[in-house]
Amino acid sequence: MPILLVLAALLAARPSTAAKTPLRASDIFELKTATDPQISPDGRKIVYVRGFSDIMSDKRFSNLWIISFDGSDHRPLTTGNYNDTSPRWSPDGSRLIYLSDREGSVQIHMRWMDSGQTAKLTNLREAPGSLAWSPDGKQIAFFALVPDPPRKIGKLPDKPAGATWAEPAKIIDRMVYRFDRAGYLTPGYSQLFVLPADGRTPRQVSSGNFQHHGGPLGGGRIAWTPDSRSILLSANRSPDAEHEGWESDIHEFDVAGGAVKKLTSRKGPDESPSVSPDGRHVAYVGFDDRHQGYQVRKLYVMNRDGSGARPLSAKLDRDVETPQWAPDSSGVYFVYSDQGNTKLGYYPVDGPMKSLAGNLGSTTSAYGGGGAFTIAPNGHIAATYTRPDVPGEIAVATAANPALKPITAVNEDVLGQRKLGAVEEIWYTSSKDGRRIQGWILKPPDFDPARKYPLILEIHGGPFANYGDRFDLEKQIYAAGGYLVLYTNPRGSTSYGEDFGNLIHHAYPGDDFQDLNSGVDAAIAKGNVDPNNLFVTGGSGGGVLTCWVVGHTTRFRAAVSLYPVINWYSFIGTADIGARVANYWFPGAPWDHAAHYEKRSLLSVVKEVKTPTMVMTGEEDYRTPISEAEQYYRALKMLKVESVMVRVPGEPHGITRRPSHHAAKVSYVVGWFDEHREKPGARSQASE
Repeated sequence: MPILLVLAALLAARPSTAAKTPLRASDIFELKTATDPQISPDGRKIVYVRGFSDIMSDKRFSNLWIISFDGSDHRPLTTGNYNDTSPRWSPDGSRLIYLSDREGSVQIHMRWMDSGQTAKLTNLREAPGSLAWSPDGKQIAFFALVPDPPRKIGKLPDKPAGATWAEPAKIIDRMVYRFDRAGYLTPGYSQLFVLPADGRTPRQVSSGNFQHHGGPLGGGRIAWTPDSRSILLSANRSPDAEHEGWESDIHEFDVAGGAVKKLTSRKGPDESPSVSPDGRHVAYVGFDDRHQGYQVRKLYVMNRDGSGARPLSAKLDRDVETPQWAPDSSGVYFVYSDQGNTKLGYYPVDGPMKSLAGNLGSTTSAYGGGGAFTIAPNGHIAATYTRPDVPGEIAVATAANPALKPITAVNEDVLGQRKLGAVEEIWYTSSKDGRRIQGWILKPPDFDPARKYPLILEIHGGPFANYGDRFDLEKQIYAAGGYLVLYTNPRGSTSYGEDFGNLIHHAYPGDDFQDLNSGVDAAIAKGNVDPNNLFVTGGSGGGVLTCWVVGHTTRFRAAVSLYPVINWYSFIGTADIGARVANYWFPGAPWDHAAHYEKRSLLSVVKEVKTPTMVMTGEEDYRTPISEAEQYYRALKMLKVESVMVRVPGEPHGITRRPSHHAAKVSYVVGWFDEHREKPGARSQASE
């Protein structure tokens, strides 16, 4: 059934009564997200980004909202079907800068908080990012792409006046020339700029053919020094940067003259710099690169001149993210995840770590992400907050009392009318080696412990990532369809330490099958699973493992593999992260290790597949390109396995860009499983 017809049917089925009903795919249009909380310098106000969907245009948008620390005076600062993001307070709290596309392209805007007046400060050709005020409030730093002039090869004939010719050919000479969600990249380099806060012309600070934003598409942190004279950032300024997957160092730029000084020099990433308020130290995260598939990011502190670097988190076997100094420079706050829960931690400059609060996050998936916080000089903290029944809210705490208290309820209007399934945490033993594995079982609304239910095994991607006790929209919709949903963190998952993560080093997919299969056995042993109605699905790395699972067992009645990698050899040549995967997930390039690539390819086990299988990928997915799904679908058809392929136009990795496509994705998964679900009485009739 076409996607728009599915959506129309979903909307027509919405009840008119006030009685609570299960969550449904059409609720994708109704749910909102609360992210990027920014607390004012006086600790009294919080501005955050509220994301929403528009059912008429089938697009996602975001506005800025403001709320007092005590939860009062909650209201929008911006409105309309635009994308307003990245709010940042001026040091004195009188102004707010943010990014907005409300005049056609993404530009920097400013709002005066006393009057509500706004102004567009820039008119850039390329979108800016990573906004950062100077401590004196006089300048705004940001990254922006400086395009290269078009490369020319040969001389083309001149086009006659008035002639209409086809679009010219594109010349590509970079290894990373397209990226998921961004599409084909404009050739050029990201540079550091500063903009006078009164809105005059931006001035470029950095130079050279280097990416100064910490990654292919930016997102790196800009850290001003307290005297507003220098900026620290993470960059790889090596001539061979394209071939050095994780390499980066902290660099200091003189704002006035552009002189650059390299502060770190080890092999590996050094990222997310944060300068202490007293100007004496720099905190950052990174690791010594050993070319392992997974390496824990440690928290480091060094002197302001780059000397004396030492790890603060040497004893913490967990990834550290987004370090931020305490207002009095006594230590560093940071985000980390432990056993599927994202937490706020604190390291004194000298002393043991303190775990302050848990349940950070704001997403619509149990997949880790969205854990964010800011802290004001008076010790007031604003953070995102999630639970299995809370998609994401803004919460507050103080340095003295760090327990998070939610102060928003952005989805109360929707979830107040819905019954959600309850989530149960489980631990079980892997049949591979007796290792303990953590997982969760999501139950259907109105769960009856006397009944047996069909089970969906849902597998996370990454693979170096984690599920946790967070809200999950898609799984709730699966459960609303009458399914138990099992999701686990098999070997290779993060938040359990480096050794656990590297159990799949140069061995993925592999023994994770036993971890997943043992999870299904553990769920069945609890007594509420119908063992004749088992299903399996997952996206990205979870799509890989879905195909691996049905290549090793026939216990599942049907499978849905979402945007998988099927042939690692072709993936290396077509995916945006192919070169990095070859150097870290494999012992080297496919032409040097062909047998290794073949052994881990999903085509190596496809002839064992008997399970009816759907594959689905977005047509603009450059992370796991659609050619991967096409190969698997063709192989299944050649083997006469019942199969369908779903191609979703205009969608990148994840199939969530358009709300209607997101609704169709979950509807197709449930629909495919419903088609193959054994109906009550079928076994007794078959035996007669």
